[in-house]
Amino acid sequence: MILKIRGVSKVFGSLKALQNVDLEVEQGEVFGIAGPNGAGKSTLFNVIAGTFPPTNGKCSFDGHDITSLKAHQICGLGLARTFQVPRTFPSLTVYDNIRVATTFGARKKAGVRESIEKTLDFLDLNEVRDMEASNLDLYTTKLVMMAACLATNCKLLMLDEPLAGLSINEINDFVRVIRHINKDGGTTILMIEHILDTLIDISDRMLVLDNGEVIYRGDPEGIRTDPHVVEVYLGDGEVMLEEDEI
Repeated sequence: MILKIRGVSKVFGSLKALQNVDLEVEQGEVFGIAGPNGAGKSTLFNVIAGTFPPTNGKCSFDGHDITSLKAHQICGLGLARTFQVPRTFPSLTVYDNIRVATTFGARKKAGVRESIEKTLDFLDLNEVRDMEASNLDLYTTKLVMMAACLATNCKLLMLDEPLAGLSINEINDFVRVIRHINKDGGTTILMIEHILDTLIDISDRMLVLDNGEVIYRGDPEGIRTDPHVVEVYLGDGEVMLEEDEI
């Protein structure tokens, strides 16, 4: 297990955003996290990544206790994350956006230039390498954000709703990129996504949250008929979302 979360809770005043969450991610897999709005998905990401500490519980990554570490310390151990709203330095070129990430977040400070070039090639970004980030479309901006993470030589990449705002064709292309990162790049993926059909298809295992609690953990296909998940999403029937319904 590259990531272990044990009994994690997060309380904001009277709001219980997470309640006794357990999560284990195996090295090399794609692990999907689903749940309705307000379920605690992004809060869980923020706790894991060190944006804020858990109220209770323990987080371990690659054999290190990261429960009390800051975000930059956790990144330095090899855990990187993207955000729902793409974040780049708009006045910097694609190359320099990635260079900033490697300068401040890379596990190894040597070979930064080689790491940037490798990442540009890996994600096929050389055509836009000298373009300012402010001039990129949403799809390419998301690629640059992932490139910045990968250039740190991360072991685990956390993707927070990476498909949001993309067209159907762009979604299909982006899923292929994620598979490329996982299968060809050997990077473990932890991914939040609202498009259930796509998340079920790409994930090796999944977890579903509702009101900060885990209501499902296991095989992705089991989500379609699990009574608790069906009740949360639809009220009755099966969870059968097709691309033309998205």
